[in-house]
Amino acid sequence: MKVGVLASGSGTNFQALVEGLRGSSAQVAVLVCNVPGAKCLERAKTLGVAVEVLDHKPFASREAYDDALIAALKRHGVEAVCLAGFMRLLTPRFLAAFPARVLNVHPALLPAFPGMHGLRQALDYGAKITGCTVHFVDEGTDTGPVIAQAAQPVLETDDEASLAARVHSDEHRLYPQAVRWLAEGRLKLEGRRVRVLEARP
Repeated sequence: MKVGVLASGSGTNFQALVEGLRGSSAQVAVLVCNVPGAKCLERAKTLGVAVEVLDHKPFASREAYDDALIAALKRHGVEAVCLAGFMRLLTPRFLAAFPARVLNVHPALLPAFPGMHGLRQALDYGAKITGCTVHFVDEGTDTGPVIAQAAQPVLETDDEASLAARVHSDEHRLYPQAVRWLAEGRLKLEGRRVRVLEARP
């Protein structure tokens, strides 16, 4: 299964996907970035992954931009899409092009602390446990069905950087695992519930 990754920033989750999917039935075919000069582009070059830079600013509407995104991904034969710090909401038109095949990772135990700065929200709220969530993307903000989660305690000594280091380590492990399950046909969506089926012998 060919995977397209959408990123806007440093690309640590992009790199984790590339490395974590090696030897599996899924592979990252292309990185599409909407921010010219973003660090993720350097990572893609080092990792030998094809790149499409698609700046959103010249487009008149979100729909027009998403049409161009779809076309770029299809040029590379992409069957599933992973968001990795992609700082744009996707339109229903985009989601319809990859039904139940758009995934995201979020630094919180959803439905708690959706949107921007999930770890900072957890610290400000005084949460004792937080973590990360891999989920299917729907039309809301971090509201899609949950595929997998990993929890981390919030320590008295934590600041955002120390908590992020542990949570991101879980993200880098959990996200490729979820994509492997998708590629193996092991994710079954039943309403809001996602079942992970047993591996075929």
